[in-house]
Amino acid sequence: MSHTTIHRVNADGVNVFYREAGAPDAPVILLLHGFPASSFQYRELIPRLADHYRVIAPDLPGFGFTEVPDARGYRYTFDALADTLLAFTEALNLERYALYVFDYGAPTGLRLAMAHPERVTAIVSQNGNAYEEGLGDAWAPIQSYWQEPSAAHRETVRQALNAEGIRWQYTAGVPHPERIKPEGYTLDAALIERPGNMEIQLDLFLDYANNVKLYPAFQEYFRASQPPLLAIWGKHDPFFIPAGAAAFARDNPNATVQMLDTGHFALETHVEEIAATMQQFLARVHSDAEQLA
Repeated sequence: MSHTTIHRVNADGVNVFYREAGAPDAPVILLLHGFPASSFQYRELIPRLADHYRVIAPDLPGFGFTEVPDARGYRYTFDALADTLLAFTEALNLERYALYVFDYGAPTGLRLAMAHPERVTAIVSQNGNAYEEGLGDAWAPIQSYWQEPSAAHRETVRQALNAEGIRWQYTAGVPHPERIKPEGYTLDAALIERPGNMEIQLDLFLDYANNVKLYPAFQEYFRASQPPLLAIWGKHDPFFIPAGAAAFARDNPNATVQMLDTGHFALETHVEEIAATMQQFLARVHSDAEQLA
């Protein structure tokens, strides 16, 4: 398997950390992580794709090892994350790419897709939601925070982001939680405890309400552009439930939906299945594109 290398590039005044593997001239797959993770979540997926693709996984601002200078005055919203990600793709001269979106990566990546639909060759959504019916009961305290952004509601969300709460996100709904390796959630918990980072995360949770407001625009993008789309979903996810995966097929005739017997962080238990399904899906996409050329 191809070796993964690590890099940094300045984009939008941000020192973006990213992982990369594969031939420089191969078709690009851009992997966008979710909360509370980083590109580390793709450590096992990247080498499984890199024989045929150039695979790139950045850390979003506020996550992982991406550094935002204080002087940048960064305002942590999903619009801002998408602006930085767009600048990142342009710094790397990425003119065409498939998107793998998970959790926070979905509203970030879909903003890119709406801004430049001609650049997106395909979308893989792994528990990356774009429909209100996909919001599970686990969102209840966060929805209360949206409706009334009081100090009390902010504190309720804060308390759920302790080390045990982050571990729960990885293990909830997993038939064999003892198989979840501790490295992922332990790193996430450590990084969220950096000075000032918790406030960044609470700001992003509040701003997530603006993603829900954008859901109709995302859905219009699916109807208008009809990108080849694979929704591959941990069906026991308490945050983004199966109805959100099924809804893609309602708006996009080029959508395929597949359920996995796992939870939110499906790569922790089903990386081989996801990689194999992606390889088959993307091979069909490229074959179809060649026939149309």
